[in-house]
Amino acid sequence: MRYDIIIVGGAPAGLTAAIYSSRRAMKTLIITQDIGGQTATTPEIENYPGFPEKIDGIKLMDNFKKQAENTGTKFVFEEVKGVTKEKDGFKVKTNTREFETKSVILSFGLTHRHLGVPGEEKFAGKGVSYCATCDAPLFKKKDVAVVGGGNSALDAALLLSKIANKVYLVHRRDEFRGEQILIDRVMEAENIEMVYNSKVKEIKGEMLVGSIMVGDINDKSKTRKIDLQGVFVEIGFQVKGDLVEGLVDLDERKQIIVNKNCETSTPGIFGAGDVTDIEYKQIVISAGEGAKAALSANKFINSGKITGVDWGSQKVNKNNK
Repeated sequence: MRYDIIIVGGAPAGLTAAIYSSRRAMKTLIITQDIGGQTATTPEIENYPGFPEKIDGIKLMDNFKKQAENTGTKFVFEEVKGVTKEKDGFKVKTNTREFETKSVILSFGLTHRHLGVPGEEKFAGKGVSYCATCDAPLFKKKDVAVVGGGNSALDAALLLSKIANKVYLVHRRDEFRGEQILIDRVMEAENIEMVYNSKVKEIKGEMLVGSIMVGDINDKSKTRKIDLQGVFVEIGFQVKGDLVEGLVDLDERKQIIVNKNCETSTPGIFGAGDVTDIEYKQIVISAGEGAKAALSANKFINSGKITGVDWGSQKVNKNNK
C-alpha cells in the first residue's frame, strides 16, 4: 500500500497531524516506537486546555491515539531507520520493512540527555532511571536523587516525594528554571532536600546503585557522598537529527528547520513539534504544529489546494480553511 502521509513519531504533534490528515480522507500511517513520548511520562498535566482538573499524560495521549484511530489512522510500532527521496515520493525504512508515501511528517520528538558520568551506563535500569512516572513505584520508602532544574525535574521530585523516603534535588545553579507553581510546591515538600550549585560526578554501587558523588560547582575541591538507591536523570532532551541529516536542513542543535507552515527545505517533507526549531516546547503548541503540518501536506499532495471533506462532515469548506 502507498500512503498519502507517513508520520514519524507518535506524540502530540504526530497524533494530531494524523487526526487532521485522516479527517481529510488521506491514507495516513504513524510509525513510532511508543505513544505519547515525553507527555506520557508526565503524571499531572495542568496547562492543557479543556482539562481544568489536571490530566495524566498517559491518559491524554491515549485519548489522542483513540481519536486518530477513529478517523482511520493506521499504526506500526517499529523504529524508523531512514527516509529516502524517490522519483515519485518517499520511502520510509524501519528495522524490518519499507513503506512508500507521497509525503512525510517528521515529529519524532526528543531523546533524554545523559549525565555522561562514570556509573551511569552501568547502573541504567539498576537504579538509574530517565522516567519517574515509569519507575517511581519501585523506590517506595527509599532514598533517591533527581538531577535537573527544569519542569521535568521538579515534576519528578514532587512525584517521588509522595513515594520515596527522601528526595535529593541536585541542580547546577542556585535557582530553578521551571514554573513558579512547581517551584513553590517543591519548596513546601518536607522530604525534598535541595542540593544547589552541584553536579553528579559519579554513580557508585555494587549490583545496584548505592550512592552518588556530588561535586561543588563553585569549589571543585568539595565533594559530597550521598547514600541512596535511585538516581532520576531529568536534565532535558536532545534532537537525534542524524536520522534525517542530509535530507532536510538542520540548525546547529540538529533541530529540523521549518517555516510557518511546517515546511522543511525538501518539498513533501514537513516537521512538527519538539524536533523542529520552534522556540517553545509545549504539548498544546506541538499539537497545533501537527495540525498545520497535516494541512500543509494535504495542500502539497493536491497541487497547492487543501482538498477533501473534513471527515465526518457533510459540508465542503469552500474557503479551504
